[in-house]
Amino acid sequence: MKLPEAAPAPARSAGAPGSGGASGGAGTSGSTGAPGSAGAAGRVVYSVSRLNREVRSLLETGIGQLWVQGELSNLSRPASGHWYFSLKDRDAQVRCAMFRTRNNRTLFAPTEGQRVLARGRVSLYEPRGDYQLLVEQLEDAGHGALQRAFDELRRRLAAEGLFAPERKRPLPSAPRRIGVITSPSGAAIRDILHILARRFPAAAVIIYGVPVQGTAAAPAIVAALDLASARAECDVLILARGGGALEDLWAFNDERVARAIHRARLPVVTGIGHETDFTIADFVADARAPTPSGAADLVVPDVRGWLQRLAQLQARFAAAARRTLQSERAQLRALRQRLQSSHPGARLRSLTQRLDQLEDRAQFALRARLASHTARLQSLARALHAISPLATLERGFAVVTRSADGALVTSAEQLAVGDTFDARLARGSVHASVLTRRP
Repeated sequence: MKLPEAAPAPARSAGAPGSGGASGGAGTSGSTGAPGSAGAAGRVVYSVSRLNREVRSLLETGIGQLWVQGELSNLSRPASGHWYFSLKDRDAQVRCAMFRTRNNRTLFAPTEGQRVLARGRVSLYEPRGDYQLLVEQLEDAGHGALQRAFDELRRRLAAEGLFAPERKRPLPSAPRRIGVITSPSGAAIRDILHILARRFPAAAVIIYGVPVQGTAAAPAIVAALDLASARAECDVLILARGGGALEDLWAFNDERVARAIHRARLPVVTGIGHETDFTIADFVADARAPTPSGAADLVVPDVRGWLQRLAQLQARFAAAARRTLQSERAQLRALRQRLQSSHPGARLRSLTQRLDQLEDRAQFALRARLASHTARLQSLARALHAISPLATLERGFAVVTRSADGALVTSAEQLAVGDTFDARLARGSVHASVLTRRP
């Protein structure tokens, strides 16, 4: 069952003194008359409810909010999420209630016997008439003043712009040298060096040894930040220390340290305390890590990731090279085929073959035509021979010509006695003279 917001802490001791019935006739048990009703003798009579309600109003409006310091006792945390406890000192105690909507903002877990500072308002739990303090804020008494100083400095520096996101500088992707500002003998430097050596052994480390606790810590940290900025021998700075109480980390809440980080010429990464610890230095720094080891992780890449990425890129490059070679080879084959098909030698071979074919066709046509002409010539020769004088001569005739002028002699009258003539026979010829002539 959800308790009303004004519910008091459950009773842990005997009932409040003065319990019992009211005296006199006006305080008869069980009276439920209207509040402020007049009795028979004209007296104003309050019901118990009205009394408690008005006392509660007087307490809440008359006193207002206040801070109370005391020791926690009778601490109860029921399932509702509310806290009920008492605050006590050597001489007195007061019941307290802190509701869930308020206690979930408390930055520590309260314990029995712990000295605390409680801010709240005085009230009264009407159903039982219990006077109580409704707590709205709870601080460790040892940390309260420091926390208030922290909050005030944080507000002031934020108003000046020291925490502005736009002034945060990017961290180098692969720093060559890393500066570490911390105690040279603490666990933080061992953790940082171990992480840096494992993740990125190529980076050199320069240690600016400083105290990280006590009154000398803040001036030493400021001097180290200024020195690292002046030397500019590093690519990034780590400001770190291990965990501790608020008082142990207070040097990192010093305004001088905050301003030294702000004016630093190098990116600054903080790794201070545990994950839940926040300091002013964290807000001013360019990056904040939850622990010193986390700061080392933040400033360097993981060489194993680089090697894995390099192996992936190498595999992709090899696959791309193989694909490119295969494509180029296929293109080379295509070009070679095109070159072979259009090469002058191939063209010449083709033309040579064509020439051989044409030569064969020409020779064939020539032979065919020669045969045709030979046959025709033979036919003409036979026809010519048939009408040739030689054929006549073969039959015993002769061709006679005058020796003097070679004129053909076809008549005896063309020759006189004594003239000479030539007679061509089928085989050979004779030279003769005319002895006699017959008509």
